[in-house]
Amino acid sequence: MPADRFSTATRLRTLGTQAAERVYRAQNRRIRTPGRSRLTGRAALLAVVVCSLVVALAYPLRQYVSQRAEIDDQRRQAQETRERVRELRELKARWQDEAYVEQQARRHLHFVRPDEVSYVMRDGSAGIRPPKDHGGSDRPWYENLWDEVDSADGG
Repeated sequence: MPADRFSTATRLRTLGTQAAERVYRAQNRRIRTPGRSRLTGRAALLAVVVCSLVVALAYPLRQYVSQRAEIDDQRRQAQETRERVRELRELKARWQDEAYVEQQARRHLHFVRPDEVSYVMRDGSAGIRPPKDHGGSDRPWYENLWDEVDSADGG
């Protein structure tokens, strides 16, 4: 039997061949057009979604970083405060000791015991010192002291 030109199989073969030729021509046209963008709709949508995510996450991320820095700063300040409290407790414990109180009173307030005698020099220091520029290293200390008293009284 001769092939019928109107048979279904023949028509399908012809349509398939024509469709393949159209696809081949369409691909050649796409390759040949130099100025056409390669950005597809899906790629554009993906770019918009990524940009949206970056914009949406930028502010919370910045807040997170600044809050972490603030937490670190607060921890550092708390540690410094704990150290200061420890130092103050140690100082308080020292002031509870009578020997320390007496030492500080002698040093800063020039306190003396009832049986002691204190001398205050012109420079404001307590105690007895030999004169600086009299050159009297061979003289007794009390002569140097009287020279200091005389020079203070006369001047």
